Amino acid sequence: MAGFKDLRIVVIGAGMGGLGAALAFAKKGFKKIDVYETASNLGFVGAGIQMPPNVLRVLDRLDCWKEIEAEATNVKGSSIRQGSTNAELASVSMPDVREKYGFPHLTGHRASLAGGLYNGCKKESAITFHFSTSVVRVESYSPKPVLTFQPRDGEPFQVEADIVLASDGIKSVTRTQMLADLGTVSSEEDTGQAAYRIMLKRSEMEHDPEMIALLDSDTVVRWIGPQRHIIAYPISNKQIYNISTTQPDTNFAAATNATYTTRASKKAMLDVFADFCPLVQRILDLVPEGEVCEWKLRIHKPLPTWVHGSVALLGDACHPTLPHLSQGAAMAIEDGAVLAECVSRIPSDKLNDSEWITKALKVYELLRKPYTSRLVDMASESGRGLHLGEGKAKEERDRQFRESGKTGSVPDRWASPDVQKMIYSFDTVQDARDKFDEVFASLSAEKA
Repeated sequence: MAGFKDLRIVVIGAGMGGLGAALAFAKKGFKKIDVYETASNLGFVGAGIQMPPNVLRVLDRLDCWKEIEAEATNVKGSSIRQGSTNAELASVSMPDVREKYGFPHLTGHRASLAGGLYNGCKKESAITFHFSTSVVRVESYSPKPVLTFQPRDGEPFQVEADIVLASDGIKSVTRTQMLADLGTVSSEEDTGQAAYRIMLKRSEMEHDPEMIALLDSDTVVRWIGPQRHIIAYPISNKQIYNISTTQPDTNFAAATNATYTTRASKKAMLDVFADFCPLVQRILDLVPEGEVCEWKLRIHKPLPTWVHGSVALLGDACHPTLPHLSQGAAMAIEDGAVLAECVSRIPSDKLNDSEWITKALKVYELLRKPYTSRLVDMASESGRGLHLGEGKAKEERDRQFRESGKTGSVPDRWASPDVQKMIYSFDTVQDARDKFDEVFASLSAEKA
């Protein structure tokens, strides 16, 4: 007799969310999972990434985090500093994160996280990757979704699935078409912010004692100033120092197209942080001319729905976030794990009941949407606090930094122990197990 494991799962996009979803479904025993990715290979480009305990809990269930941990930095604290002087505003010690939450807080290379997930997927015979293949259209959403794909070298073809998981990112084709089919649109919310992402090698920093001390530490450092900040930490067995900035968007705001990245000028980058301390100046000056890239930071207004028929959105396709809470990839990977949990609850006699499938996907949305929305809002709020200029609000923020050891709350929400407790202790998969029946029943009651 057929069971939920026989459902045909199509995943659109092989980023963090797509890889995590495919692996989560495979670990649940699903037998046919096809992943379609526009790129010719995963490439594993990108900069550093933070991996907090809540996502490591999921990766542990997926049996792939030990490989990732091997070259990561185990963060033991954070230092928030005044950008102009390098004076420390607050220091948050994090020596016992593993003891508190069961897993450490790691920083690593995005390639390490993606590679760990991909290696896990390759061990699963149920997962098939289709590279150089882009989704063109969602032809139908139920009872059996049908999609048209375009291979880079070949003719378009159609695929029928039982469930489609769209993890095709902030520029999601699936989301745009889904909302259009429902008579609505996705509205971008301009953040007015952009970011430089930089990685420096140990060999480039070892001549400078202050720099090498940063690289050899287990500390995440954030330098803050009006409308700008820099966050930095060691990755790749402390062979690379990862630096990410946030500053006002000027290059993209002046552009006439919808690009998300651009090659930037080193002089422009140095000018943005010209009033930051000499240490920051020396760090930024190490970036080779011609290797400065800038990203526009984009989010979307909350969507009216994440689910249409047997198609569900996840990750940046439905809840893109600013990076100030370091939860973007974590939320995407958690989404996939919760989806696998919800879909695995479909009874054998309901496999061909499209209404049942839609409700199972809606349970995922109802469980995840309020939580991810809260984190997206918190990331935006934290950015506003970090970027305050001179005035009473900044004076109050700095007072809170000074008092943080007494209150357990830090204006930099990422480093705040109370926020860490809220996020790191939350087991999203167990939450889905505990609440699925109740939430599903509420959907049935609404219809009745």
